[in-house]
Amino acid sequence: MKLDILHETIYDYDFPVDITQHLAHLKPNHYLGQQVLSTRVTVSPEPDYFEDRIDIFGNINTFFSIGSRHTRLKTIAKSLVETNLVGAYSPQFLMSPSWEEVRHYHRYHAHQPIAEAADFIFASPMILFHDEFLDFAKDCFAQNHSVLEATELLMQKIHHELKYETAATDVNTRAIDSLKSRHGVCQDFAHIMISCLRMLGLPAQYISGYMLTNPPPGKPRLIGSDASHAWVATYVPPINGFTEAGWFHFDPTNNRWGRHAPGEEYVILAKGRDYADVSPIRGVIHGGGNHRLSVAVTVLPAHEKLLFV
Repeated sequence: MKLDILHETIYDYDFPVDITQHLAHLKPNHYLGQQVLSTRVTVSPEPDYFEDRIDIFGNINTFFSIGSRHTRLKTIAKSLVETNLVGAYSPQFLMSPSWEEVRHYHRYHAHQPIAEAADFIFASPMILFHDEFLDFAKDCFAQNHSVLEATELLMQKIHHELKYETAATDVNTRAIDSLKSRHGVCQDFAHIMISCLRMLGLPAQYISGYMLTNPPPGKPRLIGSDASHAWVATYVPPINGFTEAGWFHFDPTNNRWGRHAPGEEYVILAKGRDYADVSPIRGVIHGGGNHRLSVAVTVLPAHEKLLFV
């Protein structure tokens, strides 16, 4: 499936900004099941310095700085991505090791190499450990339960017991607060699931990206009405004869999971420990005062590209 993605971000400032420096995660990279055919980020006003870098997680970071005065900052990211999950086995047919074996694999052992995904079992800036995560997840992780089946149960529990509510949280909401209130958005659901998995000693990544959604029958597709999406990936190592080792993706918002992505409608934008590692755009400014932020995202099949003008 070929997908066109348009991600537009506008900051309008009350007063002129004299200097600004920003780091953006707006360009997808190549991954298993995902090929980036083209990607481009444009910034207005034109930056004095603009550079793409690859970070420690393999993400494309776009760094730019602007030294001219401005009251509006606009970034437009356009990408064409092809997803292909052919050869990714159906998760229900995979026999994975128990979650206790995976936990033991990722523990530190003296004089042994560090496990591949060990960086993702610790607390991080937005993933703070709390016993309530263990209480929430414990009924999904029975003794000697397959790690994939147990993780699927946790995904389903979050999906069914938490309410999706767009105005209930913001990007700074703590996972424990979302869990206590039992509502939030995809970022909150992902942070809760990651917190539960890491409390159990299991590695978990935060994945930011996009998902193709279809309008109701008979209704036109609305340009700019989509949003960024977030889900979770957990690593299953090659132990006890498990030949499909790697990262498995779980989307608690939509109750879907799969080998390289939850489905071919998904595009991976960036991977990290939590949202703080992969926020679409962040930076520092001198001046500006208060600001108003507007974001418009469109994801559509490539054959509808004529809508991107």
